[in-house]
Amino acid sequence: MVKQIEKGEGLPKYKKQERPRDEAVAVARYIRVQPAKVRIMARNIIGQPIGAAINTLTFSPNKSAQVLLKVLNSAVANASTSSRSQVSDIDKLVVYRVYVDGGPTLKRWHPRSQGRANAILKRTSHITVVVKES
Repeated sequence: MVKQIEKGEGLPKYKKQERPRDEAVAVARYIRVQPAKVRIMARNIIGQPIGAAINTLTFSPNKSAQVLLKVLNSAVANASTSSRSQVSDIDKLVVYRVYVDGGPTLKRWHPRSQGRANAILKRTSHITVVVKES
């Protein structure tokens, strides 16, 4: 028999107070990059040490890599300065999780022949980076 998944089950969703002490988080919202393009770069850095992830993002020509680099640097800074996280050594941090969710879509129109119009969807992203001490 298949177990029915109740609402709220699945991946652990932490409140700010419940997050483990060896994790730090940074969130960027309403970023004007398509979520699919950010997810490609996010898959490249998950599980990497911080230094390797920063190198990967620094030398990548994508706009999404530069946005992810900013969020990753913010997560590292949060790990070192936050009163909630107790990270002893920044060099031991690893990119634990990267969530890329879609934000609101800006809808624009492009004129076509015979009075028609084509939709242009300008997508936005919400990016969450979680770093954890290994």
